[in-house]
Amino acid sequence: MWLRLAALAAIAIAPCAYAQDERSRLDSLTLDDALARVASVHPDLRLSDAQRPLLEAGVDAAALRPALTAGATLENFGGSRPYAGLDRAELTVTLAGVLERGGKLEARRAVALANLDALAPQREVLRLDLLAETARRYLDVTAAQRQRDIALEDIEQRKRAVSAAQLRLTAGASPESALLTAQAALAQAQLDRDRAYQAEEAARLRLAALWNGRDGQFRTASGNPLALPALEDFQQLADLLERTPELAVLAGQTRVREAELRLAQSARRPDLQWQAGVRGVNGDDAVALVGGFNLALGSASRAAPGIRAAEASLAMSAAERTALQSRLYALLAAAHGEYTTARLETSRLGSDVLPRLARAELAADRAWRAGAISYLEWSQLQAMRVEARKRQLDVAVQAQQALIEIQRLTGQPVVATSSASPQETSP
Repeated sequence: MWLRLAALAAIAIAPCAYAQDERSRLDSLTLDDALARVASVHPDLRLSDAQRPLLEAGVDAAALRPALTAGATLENFGGSRPYAGLDRAELTVTLAGVLERGGKLEARRAVALANLDALAPQREVLRLDLLAETARRYLDVTAAQRQRDIALEDIEQRKRAVSAAQLRLTAGASPESALLTAQAALAQAQLDRDRAYQAEEAARLRLAALWNGRDGQFRTASGNPLALPALEDFQQLADLLERTPELAVLAGQTRVREAELRLAQSARRPDLQWQAGVRGVNGDDAVALVGGFNLALGSASRAAPGIRAAEASLAMSAAERTALQSRLYALLAAAHGEYTTARLETSRLGSDVLPRLARAELAADRAWRAGAISYLEWSQLQAMRVEARKRQLDVAVQAQQALIEIQRLTGQPVVATSSASPQETSP
């Protein structure tokens, strides 16, 4: 279930897309593939699975009753007369046990079972956190690819500028400084490209580390980080917090504390220790039955501190739940606000800013070739367009990270099905 939800959380990041040829299908890695690998082999999840046999053994141990004890006592042998020999020795064979009172057996089993039941939501929280981290690292790879694409387009336009500057310098229409400036801008764009390649390689290695991979020899499926879906209303998202797995973990801890309180209360009734056996006298064929019991006094007073501690621990659960709900609500509000703002900025940059900068850059290209403006003005427009595209990508990545965090908090799909995504494209 959590695998599906986490995949939905990042579906806008990298929709599944396979190449046509068989080799591409084998080498490409979709987000779903990455999520499946992490869910199956991550060591933290395997460690969590290894805890189950330990807790199951604890359940079996809690169900055991107190052991019976067999004993033998030899009396009246050796000593002063008339017990100097074995003539008057007495041998007593007994069987002893403890009769638990107050429901101690049931209380022990309840504690052990509550600890076992608490393992499942803890594992789901861990699994959801890992899958969210997988989506973030996949997003880092996708963002690096988009940075590389921006740099490659920048290189192409910078090459055109260098060629135009070379022609104008040859014709004597512009100084050598214009050519050198264009070449420096081209070198900067090439540096951005190389840096994006390095960032992509590092991001691949970080992603592969989640499934114990030691290389990044795979290709991620194509995706568009700029595609940001509309979310459900914030109040509806806040209502989903009641079903978050983190609260389920706290509910499991509360059940453990309730069981521990019942176990502490059971100590108020003392256990009955009993023993029974037979006694025989050396040289006499007669045997006699023996029996006895012991009952501890003051059990209620000795159990009182443990009961108070268990009650205090249980009372903390309500405060912890309130504190956790408040913290989750604050995190959700922050993530929702960040996503909404970043989504708006991404949309406005794509619809209002970048198209105008693209037209301005083309007009400046023509004007500079005609000698109407300086190269500096044209270069500034080129840089403004590139910076605007980088800014759009940065805020889109921030929005995707906020979307992943929202789904990690709620554990539910939060995309509004009735709302269409706004047009967010870059020229």
